[in-house]
Amino acid sequence: MHEKCGVVGISLQDRDAARPLYYSLYALQHRGQESAGIVTHDGFQQHSHVEMGLVGDAFDPGDLEQLNGPNGIGHVRYPTAGSVNACCAQPFSVSFKSGSLGLSHNGNLVNTEDVRAELANLGHAFTSDGDTEVIAHDLARNLLEEDLVRAVKRTMSRIHGSYALTIMHDDTVLGVRDPKGNRPLCIGELEDGYVLASESAAMTRWTAT
Repeated sequence: MHEKCGVVGISLQDRDAARPLYYSLYALQHRGQESAGIVTHDGFQQHSHVEMGLVGDAFDPGDLEQLNGPNGIGHVRYPTAGSVNACCAQPFSVSFKSGSLGLSHNGNLVNTEDVRAELANLGHAFTSDGDTEVIAHDLARNLLEEDLVRAVKRTMSRIHGSYALTIMHDDTVLGVRDPKGNRPLCIGELEDGYVLASESAAMTRWTAT
């Protein structure tokens, strides 16, 4: 396995996404063991829980109960860029004028420093040295002027590399692959929603239970 990191996104109708996200991350544990996290949205606000360590250690039942909402994204990290600490753990989440944004990232960019320097000159403050935060800041800036799809397209025109993303803007979940499709991202349809994941194992793990 060379793609590393696991991303997942789930959008359901009438049930919370936290537990399905947890089981999906558990099934993707082989893709990353440094940190695990889930961000959900309940239609009004965003909820986040991100910790260092394995999925089973990062979450307890109480954590999942506080992650309300039928929409969410998750991540398990294998570090290929950025420090191995809580600042680089994902999903990366921010709140700004146009709402809330969560981002899970698998891959590597080749122009991270150029984009980071440009954003820093525009007044963006960074809390990590990872490329995921660079994507999040650029996307957040574009969301001030564009709808979600146009903002994502604009960000994709600026970042270069191999990546798969699961994005949550307020209660909308979106999946993105780089233009050449170098990183895996599967989509599955459920009776009450949809799921995106780095591998189909993340879907069969909990839909079969």
